[in-house]
Amino acid sequence: MSLLVPEPSGSAAEDRREGGRAADRLAALLRRGELELPPPGQGATAGRWARLAAWGRESLPLARLAEGHTDAVAILREAGTEPVPGVRYGVWAARAGGTGAELTGDAGAWVLRGRVRFCSGAPDLERALVVAAAPGGSRIVDLDLSRPGIRRHPDSWRAAGMRDSDTLDVDLDDLEVTDLVGEPGFYTERPGFWWGGAGVAAVWLGGAAGIVDDLRERLREKADPHQLAHLGELHAGVEAVDALLTRTADAIDADPKSPHRTAAWTARAAAERLCRTVLDVAPRVAGVPALAGGSADRLADLGMYVRQHHGERDLAALGEAVLSETGSSGAGSSGAGSSGAGSSGAGLGEER
Repeated sequence: MSLLVPEPSGSAAEDRREGGRAADRLAALLRRGELELPPPGQGATAGRWARLAAWGRESLPLARLAEGHTDAVAILREAGTEPVPGVRYGVWAARAGGTGAELTGDAGAWVLRGRVRFCSGAPDLERALVVAAAPGGSRIVDLDLSRPGIRRHPDSWRAAGMRDSDTLDVDLDDLEVTDLVGEPGFYTERPGFWWGGAGVAAVWLGGAAGIVDDLRERLREKADPHQLAHLGELHAGVEAVDALLTRTADAIDADPKSPHRTAAWTARAAAERLCRTVLDVAPRVAGVPALAGGSADRLADLGMYVRQHHGERDLAALGEAVLSETGSSGAGSSGAGSSGAGSSGAGLGEER
């Protein structure tokens, strides 16, 4: 199986020309039931990731919102809770530069406060799973975003990349909450945290594949040998990461009690390397006309989104996990390693 279903010639560009805000397109997907994905770890993980990759191939801002919603649904169901029907969810977990949500008090009388950065979909989502530091371990609050005391900062995202994901900083002003999701530490300790991190890599793969789609269309009429060589390089990279993610998904389904940390780290590292190659090579192949015609926006989106990978920090964690393995390496290995590099629906630019 491949996560990337071949597209008819020109279809990706046609889908993107439909336009519209990513938040509105997310709402349309929800109305049509297209955000209901197979749960991870239950036999159809590759199919789930294929859908994430398809959204990334079409539009990374749309994929960012869709991935956050579907991850929130998976988290709630892992905790034995059903999501509120018919609403758009996000997962807001970032802790960057001393910011982040804090939960004080005790059962039945919790108070949620703090600034959460990089909250994708902040102007439009109806609910968010807010991951807050709390006594005994992080806790998840299923927060109604229509409540008073939630302040969005409209000018807090100034980057060109991923602008349509409506990623903002949000202040939570002493909100009284009662119902929490899962036990202390549930967010990072569940196997699905690592599976979600590999699912984000599927979105990156889709974003890279979408740029390669554009290049292939531009080169059909005329291409010199250098351009063809670069196209071949990028195609091979996309296929390799596709195969690795498919193998990882199959390993998760074969052994859903394992977090598959090493496999998730490996898939994310491979996808990030592919994206860096695409970001380096594609502009040289496409040239100024393609960049001026819109390809620059897709490259900016990919460059920003893939920075959810923490570069050498994540690679160091992967290296530690590989050294500490007691069994054979590969997609089926859970890995030991230190805590750190998962990314289950986390906000853009999140630090852990």
